[in-house]
Amino acid sequence: MTKKFLRRQGNLLSKLGKGRKKKQKWRRPTGRDNKMREKRKGYPAVVSIGHKKSKKESRKIKEKILTIVQNTKDLEKLKQNEIIIIGKIGKKKREEIIKKAEERKIKVYNLPKKIKGKTREGEKTESKDKDVKGKKK
Repeated sequence: MTKKFLRRQGNLLSKLGKGRKKKQKWRRPTGRDNKMREKRKGYPAVVSIGHKKSKKESRKIKEKILTIVQNTKDLEKLKQNEIIIIGKIGKKKREEIIKKAEERKIKVYNLPKKIKGKTREGEKTESKDKDVKGKKK
């Protein structure tokens, strides 16, 4: 397991991440007398060269291997314990890859928010016809 680096005073203030997971992000300490920046003994570690993941853990999410897919032929080569990331391709090819991945029950990691009137969960979106004042037409 890799070490989790949190920003200075992240455990003290709510806006810096106390009890709020989304706010718990790394920010480099920059203050003049900051003890973390000076890498003093007894203070939390600062991100630097050498804090890399091991080769076994790299390119994995939730113990599954990541693979970049550019076309449908790449999708056919995949195994069961792999997650795909769709590369830089257009909308039509992306939709084809998503359909084939659903058929083979392969998880797509970077799905777009909307795919032809569907959201990520598969529900249809409702179009609301409202004019400027908020009344229906």
